[in-house]
Amino acid sequence: MKNNRFVFCPECGGKNIQTLRNGQKWLCPDCGFDLYNNVASAVGLLIQNQNGEMLFEVRAKEPRKGFLAFPGGFTNADETGEQAAIRECLEETGVEPKEVKYLCSFPNTYEYRTIVYKTCDMFFTARLPQGFELKAQQGEVDGFVWVKIQDAGDVEKCPLAFESAKKTLLKWLEEK
Repeated sequence: MKNNRFVFCPECGGKNIQTLRNGQKWLCPDCGFDLYNNVASAVGLLIQNQNGEMLFEVRAKEPRKGFLAFPGGFTNADETGEQAAIRECLEETGVEPKEVKYLCSFPNTYEYRTIVYKTCDMFFTARLPQGFELKAQQGEVDGFVWVKIQDAGDVEKCPLAFESAKKTLLKWLEEK
């Protein structure tokens, strides 16, 4: 599949597979195969330390390897946004967050290899417990940085991996 286009039908192997709705649906007229690329849900956590700095991860893989992202990731089936936020933070940082509270959501585009996924990214605020020690999840996180975010200029300078994170920081600043 390239640019959300199948070359062959995954069901019958036929070459007549059609890509519809800008890569969001596939239909095979030969066998009736019908698949939708629905929006996926993802989460991110805004966590500040006692100095008012925001926690970011350095992404260890594509898309946007080396850029900054909030601890977070995709939700699993049968999981709430809050459950996903806690699980993802624990997996990626080695620390279970406390006082997880919904902040906002924004649509996002997540391109992985040759597939473009549309996501609904839900963001939460949280805190880490006293005496925490960050441990980067191997293969997912190259490290952590604490960044002071005081105004829109700080957001613009921050090499964020995703546009939804930028919009979230700007909203967070508005509500602060």
